[in-house]
Amino acid sequence: MNKKIIFQDLEKKDYKTTWEYQETLFQQIVDVKIQNRKEESQKPTPNYFLFVEHPHVYTLGKSGDFSNLLLSEKQLEEKGATFYKINRGGDITYHGPGQIVGYPILDLENFFPDIHKYLRLLEEVIILTLAEYNIIGERSQGETGVWLGVGTPFIRKICAMGVRASRWVTMHGFALNVNADLGYFDNIIPCGIKGKAVTSLNVELGIDKVDEKELKEKILKHFINQFECTLI
Repeated sequence: MNKKIIFQDLEKKDYKTTWEYQETLFQQIVDVKIQNRKEESQKPTPNYFLFVEHPHVYTLGKSGDFSNLLLSEKQLEEKGATFYKINRGGDITYHGPGQIVGYPILDLENFFPDIHKYLRLLEEVIILTLAEYNIIGERSQGETGVWLGVGTPFIRKICAMGVRASRWVTMHGFALNVNADLGYFDNIIPCGIKGKAVTSLNVELGIDKVDEKELKEKILKHFINQFECTLI
């Protein structure tokens, strides 16, 4: 079992370029697993964890409903946004400046072959990170991600999650709103869930801008602890 994870901060990167890069890393891991099976060997599989910030983009999961995008192609262009239907779970979401996106591309057989546990640990990483800002992040029953105000009329989502897994290898991940322009969420029904709002950490803290570098360090700390791994 290889619990070392190659970490890369891609900083600002186009969504399609990053998606293709994820696919390349994902396939590298799968190829090693296939080779191991054929040769009855135990060559260690690599793991990766990417941070990235995307330009304005809407993505729709494989089982998502296109009608949850409330913009025409022309309106997308006017807003400087792109749209992709992709191969993760979940419905529609938005990525853009001021949002920290994390893509763990892991061989879960290096950790635990359990997708449910994987998602819960990703949520826990974000919940623990928010707690450092005295923000109470919670899970909402039946809905993946991290929410605030669960059980109140003011429930709102601060972190969306959607993953793909095959042969116990993961890709895609989470998107945490840190200094995000929440107006872009008005153009979709986020995650296909009507009647629930979206928020950002800077809004919850009542400040103009959260230090994203410091926040990334906190996320990495909790990721290392929860997955009992080493970042290299």
